[in-house]
Amino acid sequence: MQGTSLKPRVVTLGTAGGPRWWTGENAGKRAGIATAVVVGDAVYLVDAGTGVGNQLMKAGFSTANLRGIFLTHLHSDHTIDLASLAIFGLFTITPGQAPVRIIGPGDRGALPPASPRAQIPPTPLYPKNPTPGTADMFSHLMQAYGTDLNDRVIDALRPSPLDHFIAADIAIPAGSGYHPNANPTPEGFEPFEIYRDELVTVTATLVKHPPIAPAFAFRFDTAEGSVTISGDTAPCENLVRLARDTDLLLHEAIDFDWVQRSYGSIGTEAAAASMDHHRLSHTSAAQAIELAERAGARTLALHHLVPGTTPVSTWLAHAKDFSGTFLVPDDLDTISFSRAHTELMVAP
Repeated sequence: MQGTSLKPRVVTLGTAGGPRWWTGENAGKRAGIATAVVVGDAVYLVDAGTGVGNQLMKAGFSTANLRGIFLTHLHSDHTIDLASLAIFGLFTITPGQAPVRIIGPGDRGALPPASPRAQIPPTPLYPKNPTPGTADMFSHLMQAYGTDLNDRVIDALRPSPLDHFIAADIAIPAGSGYHPNANPTPEGFEPFEIYRDELVTVTATLVKHPPIAPAFAFRFDTAEGSVTISGDTAPCENLVRLARDTDLLLHEAIDFDWVQRSYGSIGTEAAAASMDHHRLSHTSAAQAIELAERAGARTLALHHLVPGTTPVSTWLAHAKDFSGTFLVPDDLDTISFSRAHTELMVAP
């Protein structure tokens, strides 16, 4: 296809991070993290945070448009509405539609080490299968809704989600040196292809989001432009390599001042452990700008905002520090990543 006929763009379905419903001023303005990569009429969903189905509907899409669901990692704020996409989404699947691919991390393979702040190591849940990957997780979710699904399949002759959604684990290339605890983000890791069709090629890299592993960032390349989505990560060289010369980089951002305000005065080991996690596993707006500059990204948009209620002015205060286009999109904003033109188109 020639010119700008593909109109490659993202729709920021949900821009808040964190496994919670944010309260206080600005509460409810940002849904859970989810991004639609739109190329022509096809939609590729990255992450499935809370409210993703409603946000797809508000953006004018449905599961009839979906070709793939790509999970950066298996934290609940990125996967909590995966079941609703598959179950409620059956009502908008079209006859003859190709199955929707669900592609995400595999089984961690080992429990993470206990926090050094733990006086007694916590007991893991479900010790027979404590770290299921994407394929297992999807199977377990559908089994959990077995009563509902069998009612609808047997009585109402509805289709089975297992026929229309196919979940698979991302296989990390052999010889990479990856280990979930000892080396979750190998240095010099080369991005590798995880999906391809006639519209997009999707590559992935391992990023730093301890203790969860593996955690991925994804890049979507089209004939007309590219977008890179960081997933959750601390500043990471692998992300810079993946995002080299990308037209649009969507990067997570956390307000570390909020972390200090929220946990610093509590004085418990649990609060201290939460502060440890945030500092080791996330990226400030200033750090995201530095990474985007080094990658040569034309446009940087901050999302997965933590907290989800932070005033936009807090993030926009950093705009002067980026040499390209700097955006802090709201939910349901559209951002072109066409090489010919990158802009923010605010939803009506």
